[in-house]
This record gives sequence, C-alpha cells and structure tokens, in this order.
Amino acid sequence: MSPGFGSRLMASITRRGNLCAGIDPHPSLLEDWGLPDSPEGLQEFSDRALEGVADVAAIIKPQSAFYERHGSRGIAVLEALLENARSAGVLTILDAKRGDIGSTMDAYAQAYLAEGSPSAPDALTISPYLGFGSLRPAVDMAMASGRGVFVLCLTSNPEGVEVQQAEIDGVSVARQIANRAAEVNRKAGEGGIGSVGLVVGVTVASVVADAGVDLEAINGPILVPGFGAQGGDTGLLAEVFGGVTDRAVVSSARQLLGAGPDSVALRSHAEATRDLISRGLSTG
Repeated sequence: MSPGFGSRLMASITRRGNLCAGIDPHPSLLEDWGLPDSPEGLQEFSDRALEGVADVAAIIKPQSAFYERHGSRGIAVLEALLENARSAGVLTILDAKRGDIGSTMDAYAQAYLAEGSPSAPDALTISPYLGFGSLRPAVDMAMASGRGVFVLCLTSNPEGVEVQQAEIDGVSVARQIANRAAEVNRKAGEGGIGSVGLVVGVTVASVVADAGVDLEAINGPILVPGFGAQGGDTGLLAEVFGGVTDRAVVSSARQLLGAGPDSVALRSHAEATRDLISRGLSTG
C-alpha cells in the first residue's frame, strides 16, 4: 500500500524544509511581472513560479480563485500547473476552500479528490462551517485516493474569530473541529501522520492554546498561512508551531512571488524564506 498524503508530506518536509510556496497570480503580480492579465499571462506566471520553487518548497499551493476568474481557459492553466507539478515530483495543495452538503459535497470530492480527475491536487482546503460531518464525502474520497484535506480551523483573517472562537457548551468551535479531525486520523489508522490536516494561521499566536486546540494531538499536517505579508513573523512561528515542525508547512505567496519574474531570483528568495522559517520553527 502506498503511503498516505500525511506521510508523503512529512517526507517532503524532511527533504526540503517547511516552506509552502503559494502560487497566486493576482492581477497586480501579473502586472509587476510584465505579464498580461489573461490565460496566457497565467500560464507564463505559473510556469515561471513552479520553475523557481520546485526544488525548494515542500509543497506548492495554487489559489484556485485567481485561475477561475479567467473561466474555462484559466482552469485549464490550473490543471496544467497541477500536472506539471506532479511530473516534477512536487506535492500540491489546491486552495479552494470547498464546503457544502450531501450530493454537492460529493460532487466537489469527485472534482478535486477522485483518482484520475484533471483538477485533483495532492490535497484540498475545505470549510467545515456547514458542520464537520458535511465534509464526509471529501474525507472519504481523500482516504480512498491517497490524498489529503486541510480543514479550516483558526485562520489568519481577523473576521474568523466571530465563528472559530465562539463556544458551544463551553468548547470553542475551533477545538471541536480539531477534535473531529483527530478522530478521523485515529480511526483511519494509516500509521504515522494522518491525512486530515488543519489550517491554522501563524498570526493567531496564543489563540491556539486559548481555544483549546492541541496541534500535536491532531496527528495530521498543519497548513500555516499568514506568514510575511499578513504579519506573521518567526517569533510567532516558534510560539505556536514549535511542537509540530515535522508536519507543518508555512505558506508564503505575495512576499515570495514579489521576487519574480526571474526564476533564478525567485528560487534564491524561496531558499532564504525556507531558511528563515526553519530557524523560526527550531527555536520553539
């Protein structure tokens, strides 16, 4: 049996460090890179970005929305990026934050997590705010295909507190989500690290403990947004994620991609960012 996503991600972290390279073809970045805001511009941007970070990042994370805004041709570019990453041996998270109920969630699972789907990354971000149980089709499909999911838990946006830190019977919503993820990983019995992870922003700092979330007990991977341009620094990395360095990937997108369009310069900046993250985590 081939290793699950969690184990494959841990192996990649061991080889390449804890950097998750975001690939976000924002219109302003396309302009900065001298590229048109078009499917052709997306293609060139994606190719150069992948070339720059492929040997440095543990995993890459394209943001689906920036491709979807160009319709079917943009989605075709996204599918090509995922395929090119697979061919280069680079793991991928598609940041799409899908979440729904019943047959609709099952359709999302088929689209993004089924074996043979052209839009299938190695892992998908999903939203639990229609109830964790609504995610069952995505979780089941990920387990069946050897893929993973990252469930939104404590995100880096300030509005998240309204829902994520709310309490039900004295227990925060974030803690309940984390507990359900841990339960799925425990029952899956993959051995080693499970494939159901959490999204926990670096900017939340002490909120992790205040919300009662035990990151080590999840026994799954942790995706850490908010580093760099969103205000997260190495001190916060150490404070929050020092105990899960073997399974945490820290996402950098806007700040990292600002080093483009030259792929050599991008690689150099990716290496520096990776090393900065590593030093930050090692002090925890």
